[in-house]
Amino acid sequence: MKYAVRIVFLFWSLCSLAQLPEGFVYVSDSIPDMEVELRYYGSNNFVGKPIDGYKANTLILTAEATKALKKVHEELLMNNLCLKVYDGYRPQQAVNHFIKWARDWNDTINKQQFYPDVKKRNLFKAGYIASRSGHSKGSTVDLTIIDGNTGKELDMGSPFDFFGKESWVAYEGLTERQKANRQLLQKVMLKHGFRNYPKEWWHFTLRWEPFPKTYFDFPIE
Repeated sequence: MKYAVRIVFLFWSLCSLAQLPEGFVYVSDSIPDMEVELRYYGSNNFVGKPIDGYKANTLILTAEATKALKKVHEELLMNNLCLKVYDGYRPQQAVNHFIKWARDWNDTINKQQFYPDVKKRNLFKAGYIASRSGHSKGSTVDLTIIDGNTGKELDMGSPFDFFGKESWVAYEGLTERQKANRQLLQKVMLKHGFRNYPKEWWHFTLRWEPFPKTYFDFPIE
């Protein structure tokens, strides 16, 4: 009987893998020891609730982005540091959820934590919310570095997804330690083929991404 259970489980697993479009992979298959906390799967985000399309805390990226990310992770491990990922592939339905939320000016439950100095009605104008996201192409990732012993995130000077100048890579109002932590992340990601978005220290996209003009919408599960 136990063998029958294993066969059923294997079949289910293969079916689950088959649901991904060609060129996409489950990152945990290549980097099983990397910490993943998809913020849009839970409520610890600027919307304050789980986002459409996020049905599991499962990191999905293109195969090319995963290979490059593995090199980053392995280099950091040599210094007893690790990666922690907040977001990877993002379905278009999640982006649509953001758009709908941004148009409801009265829903400001997490304003103080994530956008205290920006009026919600200005989020589109300021570029924090858009109708398309590079994440939906599958080769963009939001992440930070954590201590390998404690699991504590290195101090980057602002939280993930904080809407403000404090999140800009070149922001000057940081301590020397915070600047060094940001530069470490920038340096190791750039070395292995990722480019940064200057207004978000956590946001990186693989250079020469395989789907530069395609926005996907399959759910994360």
